[in-house]
Amino acid sequence: MSNNLIVRGQCFSWGRRTYLMGVLNITPDSFSDGGDFSSVVRALDHARKMELAGVDIIDVGGQSTRPGAEQIPLDTELDRVIPVVEAIRAESSIPISIDTTSAEVAKAAIVAGADIINDISGGSFDSEMLPVIAKCQIPIVIMHIRGNPQTMEQYGNYKNLMAEIRCFLDKRINAATSLGIPRRKVIIDPGIGFAKNYKQNLEILRRLPELRRLNCPILVGVSRKSFIGHILNQPDAKKRVWGTAAACCAAIFNGADILRVHDVQAIRDVNLVADAIFRNRM
Repeated sequence: MSNNLIVRGQCFSWGRRTYLMGVLNITPDSFSDGGDFSSVVRALDHARKMELAGVDIIDVGGQSTRPGAEQIPLDTELDRVIPVVEAIRAESSIPISIDTTSAEVAKAAIVAGADIINDISGGSFDSEMLPVIAKCQIPIVIMHIRGNPQTMEQYGNYKNLMAEIRCFLDKRINAATSLGIPRRKVIIDPGIGFAKNYKQNLEILRRLPELRRLNCPILVGVSRKSFIGHILNQPDAKKRVWGTAAACCAAIFNGADILRVHDVQAIRDVNLVADAIFRNRM
């Protein structure tokens, strides 16, 4: 795995420390913060707070990917995310990722100032996504999923969970590199919570090192998710911060390079301590 990736002047040196991707959902129906940042003013204010808290990437999304979420029209997604990307970029050089499965949204976001595409389908929902990224030569996060947010809960039966996740990711990596996307610009995500049940999510965290053989940095998204609520008996997603912290610590121990989180300040502290213990940074 290449040890460095440069994004808008920021060096991501994989293995040296764990990086934080802060969630900025411009949606009315996301599972934990739907409607919180639905105006440009509120979204920009939250982006500023995350940057002050030490976030490394701000991940802007306009399409909810919670189980059962309905697909919104293209124009609606564009109207939600593009003004926010433009507003952040107008005052900050923070790397911005766009959480989308649409090539049209990706193209517009790149023009507006986005630097990374975070695609929950690994470029499989829209056949134009990988060609767009290849043309623009920007990084992509390729995530594992079965089905789509409307159907994925029906596809949680695996014969060999980690082998099947690796196989999917390997195929999507090869699809990306065959189009000219450099492997050093591919980040992988095992897709915790996407077509996986409670026990499978825990298994992924325990066996995360098995994804190292794919030779790509690993992003893990556990923040506030339902498997944490199951353990804590906590139905309120916003009250799962300490459970999220424990899961993030486990992910760091097992080699995660990026954590996608809602509670940046709290998880930054987790990162600093866990990195000092597990990555010998002190």
